[in-house]
Amino acid sequence: MEGALIREAREDDIAQILALYREAGIESEESFTVEEARAQLAVFRQYPRYFLFVAELEGGIAGTYELLIMDNLAKHGRRSGIVENVAVSPRYQGQGIGRAMMLHAMKQCKDAGCYKLTLSSNLNRTGAHAFYEAIGFQRHGYSFRVVIE
Repeated sequence: MEGALIREAREDDIAQILALYREAGIESEESFTVEEARAQLAVFRQYPRYFLFVAELEGGIAGTYELLIMDNLAKHGRRSGIVENVAVSPRYQGQGIGRAMMLHAMKQCKDAGCYKLTLSSNLNRTGAHAFYEAIGFQRHGYSFRVVIE
């Protein structure tokens, strides 16, 4: 989207990011307080290639995503990227924010020498699936999870 600035999140963005997660319906049942989220961001910053990005527009946070770039023992040590928690404010959906963020993620991965960028999406989010396919993602394999309690 023209005019959106994609940048790394700052501590003072946390309250808006948490509100965006609630708006977009991806907040967990056990959401962080602002202070807890700031402490978690400090932990993330210790990871060598973990990033929390925001799309800033009109003085506020219109979208956000997390990106982890990791080294792999397989694939001759080549890196791969994983995108998580993509959220766009409902009032900005359909205006190119998600596309701009995913193109940004792809560029981050290309610049880091990644051989792939992956993400997973809930089976019920068919609109999101069409969006990801429209920007070049391909369905590949299956996503599995186990809940650890």
